[in-house]
Amino acid sequence: RFTGYQLASFSEVIYQVNADKFEWIAGLNLWTDQFRETSSFVPARDQDQTIAGGFVQSTYSFSEQFTLEAGLRGDYVADYGWVALPRVSALLKVSPQLTSRLGGGVGYKTPSIFTEEAEERQFQQVLPIITESTMLERSIGGNWDINYRTGLFQDQVSLSVNHLFFITQLTDPLLLTRTSEGFFSFRNADGYVLSQGMETNLKLQYQQFKLFVGYTLADVNQHFSDEVTPLPLTARHRLNNVLVYEVHGKGRIGLEAYYFSPQSLSDGTTGQSYWICGLMMEKVFSRFSLFLNFENFLDARQTRFDTIFTGSVTSPTFRDIYAPVDGFVTNGGIKFRL
Repeated sequence: RFTGYQLASFSEVIYQVNADKFEWIAGLNLWTDQFRETSSFVPARDQDQTIAGGFVQSTYSFSEQFTLEAGLRGDYVADYGWVALPRVSALLKVSPQLTSRLGGGVGYKTPSIFTEEAEERQFQQVLPIITESTMLERSIGGNWDINYRTGLFQDQVSLSVNHLFFITQLTDPLLLTRTSEGFFSFRNADGYVLSQGMETNLKLQYQQFKLFVGYTLADVNQHFSDEVTPLPLTARHRLNNVLVYEVHGKGRIGLEAYYFSPQSLSDGTTGQSYWICGLMMEKVFSRFSLFLNFENFLDARQTRFDTIFTGSVTSPTFRDIYAPVDGFVTNGGIKFRL
């Protein structure tokens, strides 16, 4: 078992000034997070995190077409010291239909045992964070997006398109590695993870019909010890498609389909591509509504097109889970409005 108690708090005070073309905001805040394990594992995975920070951010409208936003915050992270976090963003309104935004900044993440890798192992044999030998994960990135809105067929159909370019570099990523004694320890990798790509989102609306289509291209690679490899469990191509028919106050019905391209796995192999499709329905009455959902109705499961372990059943070696394992799920219910 893995059990414990957690107590967290967040406090903030801000001061804001607004003018015709200029506004700024400044503030101070404090985060605390304390966890005490009550399981029998030795050493206990207790952890304390305290972050005190201050920030200032300003927005200046040079004209109706151009706005600049800039900010700086400084955090003091207990056991890790000071961190400076600048950011900037510029908005350009080319026309009422066309806008563009360019921005970037830096960030960080404090080491913690509460990660996806540790949870997948149910925290078994996972050692606590050693603050003396770990560093903050740090990131720097930027993005540029273009937004366009217009009407088609004499404004009977509305169209909006958003296209985004992004790049982020994560340095000193914290990895869960196996020790010679058979335990798992968190250690900063010797290198960085570079994520770059683009994302396109399109929305079409005709009367009560809405169509959402999204595509993401993510080129994510690990640069560790002078070796470049794809980041495991990251699909290079993703598609998001949702078609909804909705009559306000009466009900709606929607069909969704999501595509995931093959992903690199931690054992050096490559997974299979797959689709996840769903159907959602809701009927609204005066005081209540009925809903019914069919999730993953094509029954896409990793156990249908790939394995989740190798070896024998009595002595398995588990592989990465990169696709659903619960298959087709249906649920429904009733919602009351008082």
